[in-house]
Amino acid sequence: MFEFLWQPWPWYVSGPLIGLMVPLLLLIDGKQFGLSSNLRHICSMCVPNASPFFNYDWKKERWNLLVFAGILLGGAIAGLFLTPTVNLSAATLEDLKALGLQNLSGIGPQEIFSWEQVGSLRTLIFVVMGGFLVGFGSRYGDGCTSGHAIMGLSMMNWPSLIAIVGFFIGGLLVTHLLLPFLIAL
Repeated sequence: MFEFLWQPWPWYVSGPLIGLMVPLLLLIDGKQFGLSSNLRHICSMCVPNASPFFNYDWKKERWNLLVFAGILLGGAIAGLFLTPTVNLSAATLEDLKALGLQNLSGIGPQEIFSWEQVGSLRTLIFVVMGGFLVGFGSRYGDGCTSGHAIMGLSMMNWPSLIAIVGFFIGGLLVTHLLLPFLIAL
């Protein structure tokens, strides 16, 4: 049993589990799945009258905060007790090595994502600027990738389709144009 937990789950197990969450949330309680709204809930909880945007009953969204806490707890447990394995294709490994990334053990390249690199300009750009852009984009796009891709598309929301196409185009542009430049820093 534990052997199954230690390995990446195949798409035909994890995909349907994620996909079944959407109709269950809608049918059971009329809830919509998404994670970026949790920042608003936390701000509303901590500073309730900071602005009209935070002035609402965040307690109705406790279930979403529990999902968020579960993701953080699951990530911590996996990071501390499970050995992550990432199986990349030979072509991807060659491409990454051509960019100058040699230590590809673990979840991410150690030249960028290790404790030894925390103060480097490259890691600060990847972590701080990347985190800021994800947060800003989630707010600007009125939702995160999980909200748009999982919930929005299942509800056939036209803006979610546009957002998902934008996510893919942005990902391709960053991967092929910006990433080689940033890795060379």
